[in-house]
Amino acid sequence: MSEQERFAIGGADGVLVEQLCKMSNRHGLITGATGTGKTITLQVLAESFSRLGVPVFATDIKGDLSGVASAGSPHPKIDERLQKIPLDGFQNRPYPAVFWDVFGQSGHPIRSTISEMGPLLLSNLLDLNDTQSGNLYGCFKIADDEGMLLLDLKDLRSMLSWMSDNAKELRGEYGNISGASIGAIQRQLLVLEEQGAEHFFGEPAVKLSDLMQVDFSGNGVISILDATKLMAQAPGVYSTFMLWLLSELFEQLPETGDPDRPKLVFFFDEAHLLFDQAPKMLVDKIEQVVRLIRSKGVGIYFISQSPLDIPDDVLGQLGLKIQHALRAFTPKDRKVIRSVAESFRANPDFDTEAVITQLGIGEALVSVLDAKGSPLPVERTLIRPPESRIGPLSDQERRQRIERSPLQGRYDDALDRESAYELLKERAKEIQEQEEEEAERRQAEKASRPARGRRRQTTGEALVKSAARAIGSQVGRQIIRGLMGSLLGRRR
Repeated sequence: MSEQERFAIGGADGVLVEQLCKMSNRHGLITGATGTGKTITLQVLAESFSRLGVPVFATDIKGDLSGVASAGSPHPKIDERLQKIPLDGFQNRPYPAVFWDVFGQSGHPIRSTISEMGPLLLSNLLDLNDTQSGNLYGCFKIADDEGMLLLDLKDLRSMLSWMSDNAKELRGEYGNISGASIGAIQRQLLVLEEQGAEHFFGEPAVKLSDLMQVDFSGNGVISILDATKLMAQAPGVYSTFMLWLLSELFEQLPETGDPDRPKLVFFFDEAHLLFDQAPKMLVDKIEQVVRLIRSKGVGIYFISQSPLDIPDDVLGQLGLKIQHALRAFTPKDRKVIRSVAESFRANPDFDTEAVITQLGIGEALVSVLDAKGSPLPVERTLIRPPESRIGPLSDQERRQRIERSPLQGRYDDALDRESAYELLKERAKEIQEQEEEEAERRQAEKASRPARGRRRQTTGEALVKSAARAIGSQVGRQIIRGLMGSLLGRRR
């Protein structure tokens, strides 16, 4: 078959181990101990999908993946490996790449709004308890009903403060609003802001179409998120962002049936962060998205140190499995290796459990699916060398590519349009002015007609009237709320 139907992952003894393109949206897993070659394997797969015209989104945790944008160089070790793997058409070349960075330093800024993120993911990110989560859900509902956009952190803080100040008036329709819970949420938002999350929440939010591009030669563009700083400062923001992106893909992409190749391939490095301490409800929804998103033509590839980092229900959805070496230093390590070996379809030519600890750097056990979707016997495989550079670009090389990017200038400047913060600020000003006018009027009436007192308008009545004026022009509008589609009760 041609590379349009399958592509080589590696091989040994003159035999190739190949992945069927049609099976590539059945997801996959790359695992192994630190330093065994997982990043190079990710790079090889990203190149292969790019050659097929499939866009790729990958996270760069260590900063090594940026070299995909530059041609590789000849090396004796690469020549030695190519002699053992019968590859046709291997050539050192660069691949089209676009760089992204939440902080806007090593790539184009990548953002989402508070409304698009939604209360479930934010509750998980802020590590809220049930009562606090309920108040956060109430905040989103009130913002919906009041016609207020929640775009950035100051919008959310303002909305929470307004809820606390007007808890008595809101209780009848929205239930009890706990001042203590509101305070706890506000404190967690301050922690999130200290981690740099204010760079991520805002506009312009990233468009999925900008992550799914093909260059003029028909190669899929590899979008690389520089996550080195993000992982160091806010690993929770990293995992929440990746989950949000998955949910947006699931929500927005149309059904494609069973395509001959994916529409997009998504590499999720340090995947254990997605599941560590996540509530069961969230893990269940992740499993549903992984299971159903392949019908949208999206392939998800998790990268982690051990398959046991991935819940069984998710692990069972992964077709391609690439296992680099694991180390057995303790009885617990040996138990893990035994479990990993049992997850492969056995090959009678070798002992899978023994081989896992014997694999060299750049060598792996590989299991692929056949045309019917059944796993083939596991193969001991030398991973093919990448055609692009092994190692990162220099800062100058990265900057040059960012400046030549087709997205240059599209996301550079943050927008701050009228949203909850501005509307609530204006509303507070109106209420203050009304109270001052009312006080002056009552004083004048008292001076001229002391016997005819008049009931003072309550703050609640003034609030209702000002609210009616403030949102009158927005009646019937609903805020687009990004969560996880119909799976999580998303409202459009």
